[in-house]
Amino acid sequence: MIKVSNLQAGYGAVRAVRGVSLTLGKGELVTVLGANGAGKSSLMLTIAGALKPTGGQVFFDGKDVTGATPERMVRLGLAMVPETRDVFPDLTVAENLRLGAYIRRKQVDAVQADLEKMYEIFPRLKEREHQAGGTLSGGEQQMLVIARAMMSDPKVLLLDEPSLGLAPNLVDQIFEMILELKATGLSILLVEQNASKALQIADRAYVLRLGEIAAEGTAAEISEASDLHAMYLGG
Repeated sequence: MIKVSNLQAGYGAVRAVRGVSLTLGKGELVTVLGANGAGKSSLMLTIAGALKPTGGQVFFDGKDVTGATPERMVRLGLAMVPETRDVFPDLTVAENLRLGAYIRRKQVDAVQADLEKMYEIFPRLKEREHQAGGTLSGGEQQMLVIARAMMSDPKVLLLDEPSLGLAPNLVDQIFEMILELKATGLSILLVEQNASKALQIADRAYVLRLGEIAAEGTAAEISEASDLHAMYLGG
């Protein structure tokens, strides 16, 4: 579903992504690991079209989409959940979710069916359906932004640090819900600092260090790598 070849991107003179190549297959869950400043979020933003690449190529479902706008990427079937966890604070949970389906607003029945599906996967959101998004807890807001992204009916979901700042029991819930989404056939690219959790649910993994791929393999191979700590933390 996604193929990234020698991708380069940055901010002015800062090179955040330095020749990264990776793939995400249909129905796969692939995780990208790395310490703060490794370039993980910049990689995701470049794939999603929010950061323009300075070199390399991005392919989505066989199409060359290098430099495509975020809107085009959404229409092609890619959704991203950034680590900022931005909800529309004054809108209800239901209104937030329906905004996620804006590009499908004419598909009334399909949107309603997907709304009910999100309530099944995220039952807490059903309980908070008429509550303002800004009054939700951190964990509930994380559920909301993931479910809202899913309302665009994506083929690929990019998740950037979904467990950031959450209590351990909520982290477990979020990861269980990610597995439920994967079970629907969705392809998921997951950026996560909680390496052990991410590797428990991923099919494959890449370790990013200073904007470059330091290691790649199956989740089991990366878990068992004795030098993972050095690659992951840069030590």
